[in-house]
Amino acid sequence: MNPVYINSAACISVQDTLNENFLENLKPEYSTLVLKAIEPAYKEFIPPAMIRRMSKTVKMSSVASHYALKEAGIENPDAIIVGTGIGCSQDSEKFLKNVLDNNEEFLTPTYFIQSTHNTVAGQIALGLQCHAYNFTYVNTSSSLEFSFLDAKLQIIDGDAENVLVGSTDEQTERTMELYKLNKTIKKEEDLPVDYLNSETHGVVWGEGASFFVLGKEKAVNCYAQLKDIQIVNILELGETQDFIKEFLNKNNLANTNIDAVILGFSGDSKSDVYYNKVTELFTGSSLLYYKHLSGEFNTASGFSTFIACHILKNQEIPEVMMINDLKKGEIRNILLYNHLGGNDHSLVLLGKV
Repeated sequence: MNPVYINSAACISVQDTLNENFLENLKPEYSTLVLKAIEPAYKEFIPPAMIRRMSKTVKMSSVASHYALKEAGIENPDAIIVGTGIGCSQDSEKFLKNVLDNNEEFLTPTYFIQSTHNTVAGQIALGLQCHAYNFTYVNTSSSLEFSFLDAKLQIIDGDAENVLVGSTDEQTERTMELYKLNKTIKKEEDLPVDYLNSETHGVVWGEGASFFVLGKEKAVNCYAQLKDIQIVNILELGETQDFIKEFLNKNNLANTNIDAVILGFSGDSKSDVYYNKVTELFTGSSLLYYKHLSGEFNTASGFSTFIACHILKNQEIPEVMMINDLKKGEIRNILLYNHLGGNDHSLVLLGKV
């Protein structure tokens, strides 16, 4: 199978990830229930008249995709693929509020048109005047992984040479209230969060947008090789280790060949047990976690993929992410494992180029 390369990576998150030195300034957050993304000055990238009509996720994605394409030296990709969990929920809420406030009469269609999940991919394409393949995946916590898989197949099958792949999710006031009511988000009394040894349910919620350019050819500033992806919707706890072993066997790798494992510990005691099972398999690898930096959200794996790309390129692991104190001399293979609340499990294997 032909290799697929990640030639650029850009991220807007609760960390200052647009800053070149962001790895040195990563700040964990243990005492806030909802984390807000650090947003750039949008007027530098988007005309003011358009900014007013864009939801937060569209604005974040427009800027992140701009950085990704610029870094890869691509003006017009052969495909645009975006993964999102809750899409443009700000405009969805505005539309539903208008429905209630106006007794279902005299409604303007703008919020409804902009509330659909594929608005992000569509707006990016409009901005680029790109008429190529345009697709959006909405598969909760594996939305980005499905997007990667699609892009990989497009490149391997010869339908595309450079694909813009992204993930994005935003917060909205009403949705956060509902997440607190159904105990998706932790209670105030459960703060500060112990991400690795939590005894309480619920998570700290975040947001962000991560974009990558996948290419058939390795660029000069290439970050990593996207080796393989595996996705399963439902996984019993006792099947976790076999799920990992089968994935490694398929790629002719042993546990000892994995130099670093990035796990999605979220501080939810009910679902973090899956990650504990995985740590038992990799006693000789660097074990890392990241949701104390990004928060939990549907496409939080975009943040971990972005970080993994930088780790492979710089051969440097941020201390703030380390679970154990083991560091290998060379980082060649990184395994990323993520799920959301115990469902939609995904594995992504990245390799050094």
